[in-house]
Amino acid sequence: MTVTCCRQLMGEELSGLSVRDLHNLENQLEMSLKDIRKKKDQILTDEIEQLNDKGHLIHQENLELYKKVNLIHQENAELRNKVYRTSEANEASRSSHPNHTFNNENDLHVPVCLQLSQPQPPMNDAPAKSMMLG
Repeated sequence: MTVTCCRQLMGEELSGLSVRDLHNLENQLEMSLKDIRKKKDQILTDEIEQLNDKGHLIHQENLELYKKVNLIHQENAELRNKVYRTSEANEASRSSHPNHTFNNENDLHVPVCLQLSQPQPPMNDAPAKSMMLG
C-alpha cells in the first residue's frame, strides 16, 4: 500500500480523486470496518465463552467445597456426640465404681476399653504436710 493510499484511507489528499475513486475508497473503508468488527466480535465471543467456562468450573468447585464443609460439620457433630456420650459414660462409671478399681465380672476374655480422662483434684481438701526426716 502506498503512502498516498494510506493518507487517502485516513481522509487526506482526497482533492484529486474522482467520484468513482471516492466511492471505491468508501467501499474499501466499509469492507475494512466490517472485517474489524467481525474480528472484534469473534474476540469478544471467545472471551465470553472462556469466562462462562471459568464460571462453570468455579461453580463446580464451589459445590464440591460446600459438600466438604457439610461433611466436616457432620463429622464434628458426630465427634461431639461421641465425646458427650463418652463423658456421660465416664461420669456414670465413676459414680458406680470406686476410683482405681477394675471390674470385668471375673471374665478375662471380655475386651476392656481404656480411655484417658482429665486429672481429677484430690478428694480431701486438707493441705499436704511436709514430712520431716531426721
